[in-house]
Amino acid sequence: MITLEQENRRFLTDLFAGQFRGHAIIMDPEPQPAPGPGDYAVSDLPQSVWLDRILRDYEAQLTLLERAQHDAVPYVRLTTGTELFAAAFGCPVHIYADSPAAARPIAFSAEEADLLTEPSLTATPLERVFEMARMVRRRVGPDVAIGVPDIQSAYDIAALIWNKEDFFIASVQEPSAVRRLVQKCQNLLMHFFNAFIAEFPECNLCHCPNAWAPPDLGVWLSEDEAGSLSVGMFEEFCLPHLNELSDTFGGLFMHCCATADHQYRSFKKIRRLRGLNRVFQAPGPKPAIDLFSGDTVLMVAWTNEEDVYKMLDMARPDTRFLFNMGAQPISEAQRTYERLRTRCPRVS
Repeated sequence: MITLEQENRRFLTDLFAGQFRGHAIIMDPEPQPAPGPGDYAVSDLPQSVWLDRILRDYEAQLTLLERAQHDAVPYVRLTTGTELFAAAFGCPVHIYADSPAAARPIAFSAEEADLLTEPSLTATPLERVFEMARMVRRRVGPDVAIGVPDIQSAYDIAALIWNKEDFFIASVQEPSAVRRLVQKCQNLLMHFFNAFIAEFPECNLCHCPNAWAPPDLGVWLSEDEAGSLSVGMFEEFCLPHLNELSDTFGGLFMHCCATADHQYRSFKKIRRLRGLNRVFQAPGPKPAIDLFSGDTVLMVAWTNEEDVYKMLDMARPDTRFLFNMGAQPISEAQRTYERLRTRCPRVS
């Protein structure tokens, strides 16, 4: 007998790369309290302290799936802040009491950026990610999908390493130095993905929003500096690396919460862009619906129910949505899912 999780795996695989059988609706579980500030990759707390919270989150996903019968595939979320890969290069990390950790820049000139060497996967924060994944696998077994930490694009990582004001000026005045640092970041990302997939083949490469896709459909990342770049600069510094990742790993899923509507035509140049998560600007979702329908799933995160109905009214016949709804108590999440599913039925 096929379980709901198995059927959801088929359904989501079809959504991203197969026959359309309906929009996906994923309800988030209520968040589990963190054991302390920062995250497990940069915390001084023992990994076991964070492990308990990570496993409670996975158990909450299982309970929510059983009760709400929504479209999710539960997976173990190894979420970190954006600091991870910059910290591997040696950036100091500031730990806030009530918000995610943040990397502080370590380079302030082209000369300082050129002195940086590409780190190995044994750099402390990355090593802690792999060790946490091994701890998780020992607890849940080899058949449960293990998620990745926060993944920033190569350009976004470089913008954390090199003091951002100087970095943007250098992108105009010393572009070759910027390209050299971005290439180091790209190499590290490629090594990380290859190693993670090899060691944890039952993985979920999604990092934002909370969804699932089989790893052979591609990797996921954030491209948030796109809003600060012109179209020409995006296509010079970012697009080649995004296409390299897509070509290497079978596709790309991208989060972008920047003011980046002007980049939509360039986003269309990303080969096999399977999913796009946007925080929509003042024009709203219609420009994205009009441009990406038929090619890319629009992954809409943590919006309200009324806006979901508005987007469904805007949808074209070839539009595909994944709605990742915000956390609610289980009984309320169940009712929300039932209302949304009535509005957009799922075809078996």
